[in-house]
Amino acid sequence: MTLPLPHPALSATDPELAALVGAEEQLQADTLRLIPSENYVSRAVLEASGTVLQNKYSEGYPGRRYYEGQQNIDKIERLAIDRAKALFGVEHANVQPYSGSPANLAVYLAFAEPGDTVMGMALPMGGHLTHGWGVSATGRWFQGVQYGVRQDTGLIDFDEVRELALKERPKIIFCGGTALPRTIDFPAFAEIARESGAVLVADVAHIAGLIAGGAHPSPVPHADVISTTTHKTLRGPRGAMLMSREEHAKALDKAVFPGLQGGPHNQTTAAIAVALHEAAQPSFRDYARAVVANARALADELLARGFDLVSGGTDNHLILMDLTPKDVPGKVAAKALDRAGIVVNYNTVPYDPRKPFDPSGVRIGTPSLTSRGLGTQHMAAVAEWIDRGVTAAGAGDEDALAVIRAEVAELMAAFPAPGLIAQ
Repeated sequence: MTLPLPHPALSATDPELAALVGAEEQLQADTLRLIPSENYVSRAVLEASGTVLQNKYSEGYPGRRYYEGQQNIDKIERLAIDRAKALFGVEHANVQPYSGSPANLAVYLAFAEPGDTVMGMALPMGGHLTHGWGVSATGRWFQGVQYGVRQDTGLIDFDEVRELALKERPKIIFCGGTALPRTIDFPAFAEIARESGAVLVADVAHIAGLIAGGAHPSPVPHADVISTTTHKTLRGPRGAMLMSREEHAKALDKAVFPGLQGGPHNQTTAAIAVALHEAAQPSFRDYARAVVANARALADELLARGFDLVSGGTDNHLILMDLTPKDVPGKVAAKALDRAGIVVNYNTVPYDPRKPFDPSGVRIGTPSLTSRGLGTQHMAAVAEWIDRGVTAAGAGDEDALAVIRAEVAELMAAFPAPGLIAQ
């Protein structure tokens, strides 16, 4: 398909950049996007992200700003806050963090001192850099201790988590991650956090949309703090939120501003408000459940084709494949699939013997394809393309990849991507 040119001013001012933006829109329209942290935002979210709110500085919080002229900005931020509180059922929400990593840094600033012990899932096991991993500032400024998953099941061993927490007595325990295909047991983590005297932080960046849509249990009754991005399954702009019980509101707000940031990005705040409004609609609950149904159907189809899935399947939007039995490295497979029009990311798997930049696994997910309207009836075709693509990668068969790309483009043309074409 050929998209219209929706950026006339950009095209006139900077045709080189406009051409690159147009090429990206075309790529997102033609390809099957399976990266689980990606999605399509609505035209409304895109429009909110590009408004004159870009022109306004707003250091501080509604009613307590360091700049005048905040009559409208205060209302926009309060609207986003109120919608977050209503959607997730929380007592407090801060919508100013620029993204997920700064949001997590604010948690450290609020509840820990440099050198304190913090605990999170190890990055190679599916955790996130900002959960105390060594190469991150959080692992350099704090004493990070990591838990993992069982090698035989791919599941978290809570007896080991409890033992580690009671031994190390961390100030903060993070639960959540970037490559966890199973339901997070928030009550189990909360019990361990209470017993060890830690603040429990649920990092739900990947699954926030599933939680909002009722397709994953909520951490709200169990976690002291909830950290999340606003993109991924929530289908908002690239921003973040911190949510908590009221008792932690002052510490978190002070950590975000003035602790880490200056003025919030008001255009992003507005787009977050739009996304939260969309997520409160009944249709979003249908979407969240469809994401999980598609992921489970895709996992079943991949298992039927001999793929090794970490933990044996999925409960959410994400599938982590170990390609060792296929004798194709994850990076080789990911790059070949990209040439076939199937966009994934190579990823380490638990206990991976290969290096992080050349790992054994591939990580895929269903948020984007579900946003386009694909259903469980299409997952056999998706799995077949992945299977053929991995086989072609191992054989170096570029012709086979080209055939797959044409087939993918044909299906994508029948399911226009939200936000890319004016409705």
